[in-house]
Amino acid sequence: MNKILEASLNGEVLVIKTEGYLNKDLGQDIQNAAQEHINNGINQILIDLDKSNIVNSIGASIIIELIEQLQESEGTLAFCNLAPIIEKTFKIMGLTKYCSCYPNEEDAIKAMS
Repeated sequence: MNKILEASLNGEVLVIKTEGYLNKDLGQDIQNAAQEHINNGINQILIDLDKSNIVNSIGASIIIELIEQLQESEGTLAFCNLAPIIEKTFKIMGLTKYCSCYPNEEDAIKAMS
């Protein structure tokens, strides 16, 4: 099952926790959840991929769109709890030049605050 488990604020950071394959459907769900908060002035987003261990090209392209959107509002996107294969994929694609990766949510929130 590919879904958002939770989307909640931790201070000024929107934390989106996912489960399953980061594909078109989950990517669009992430985009929709983020957009709702961006429209309300929240432009710091952390995506927790602890329960997602694979991403496809469409899911990654939606993440790139989100990065571009956040850059326009001087926001930031970060990830935590990445499976090694996803972290490697993000590095190869160059995504880590535009967003940060953290080992866990606590470290990410500290760095983003």
